Amino acid sequence: MTTRPKRRIADDQKYVHFVTFSCDRRRRLLDLDYPRRILLGVLNHQLSSLDAKCVGFVVMPDHVHALIWLPETGMLSRFMHGWKRMASYRIREWYRNAETNYFQAAEMGDRFWQPKYYAFSIYSDRKLEEKLDYIHLNPVRAGLVSKAIDWPWSSA
Repeated sequence: MTTRPKRRIADDQKYVHFVTFSCDRRRRLLDLDYPRRILLGVLNHQLSSLDAKCVGFVVMPDHVHALIWLPETGMLSRFMHGWKRMASYRIREWYRNAETNYFQAAEMGDRFWQPKYYAFSIYSDRKLEEKLDYIHLNPVRAGLVSKAIDWPWSSA
């Protein structure tokens, strides 16, 4: 049996980070507007607390893409941990109180998010534009809208 090398996330230079994370078992826990609002509110809080910037984002029913710039190196893991932890806590609480039927149907389970996230650093303007196009066209490719600007849960 071969073992895969451990995936390493580079966070040693001040580049924009392309990050992706998904709901556990790709459940559609972000189908409703209010959980999306919570997720973006927590993102805004995290950005403000660390003086960071979000260059672009899209919230899909079962995953999230974002382009994040952090003012110091070595902050990405802490940023992502805080965003995912605080958002999952608040979204779960909202489901328990406001949408109990959906909460039961979605089988919340022990985890809200998949444990890891995918990230890589953007080193050029061309790559940044490519990734912005990619995230903005995600709802179009998924058949949720016909034009990227019609999806209200993105920076398009």
